Amino acid sequence: MLHGGAEHGLSAVRPWNLAYLRMVPLARAVAAATARHGVEVRLLRDRVRGWNDPEQHPVSDARWALARIHAERPKVPVFLIGHSMGGRVALRVADDPAVAAVCALAPWTPRGEPVEPVKERRVLIAHGTLDRTTNPAESHAYAERARAVASRLVRFELMSESHAMLLRPLAWDRLVRDFTLDALGVTPMPVWSRVPDQRLRVPL
Repeated sequence: MLHGGAEHGLSAVRPWNLAYLRMVPLARAVAAATARHGVEVRLLRDRVRGWNDPEQHPVSDARWALARIHAERPKVPVFLIGHSMGGRVALRVADDPAVAAVCALAPWTPRGEPVEPVKERRVLIAHGTLDRTTNPAESHAYAERARAVASRLVRFELMSESHAMLLRPLAWDRLVRDFTLDALGVTPMPVWSRVPDQRLRVPL
């Protein structure tokens, strides 16, 4: 699980960082729903707050974490869940061979964001309709391009929800639980019965 951040910033991410703390209940929701299936939840805390082009520090941190998983749990499939900047990171590092599925919540997907990393991956994107921090229109444009390469893709629109995911927290908890159980093959999400053209603006 990958938390949010900022476009620029070299300050260290402390355990009390709000973007990091917002992922804690989501991690607990996934753990509670999937522990009996052998799922291990790991919440990465980035070294610094910013994306910081061209260094892209959180991308390096995520690849470090994936390398550690490779070493500790070889051949175990990985599902990525990221919020905001963490959603962008998850979509970027989806090309790691261990990654099977990606869930990007209110992701930062600026124009030109590459879609090649999600090739042949299962992708779920969700965005609040009231988000003023990351643009829902940009995640829709990303989804339009990415569905041509992803093995399957769906994008939800959470009505009356903003960027921090605090107005409807139970809806986000349910979404990440459903995503993980679907990726495991335990409980398929009903949304896959829709035709692909109806999967980019699914109201929730």
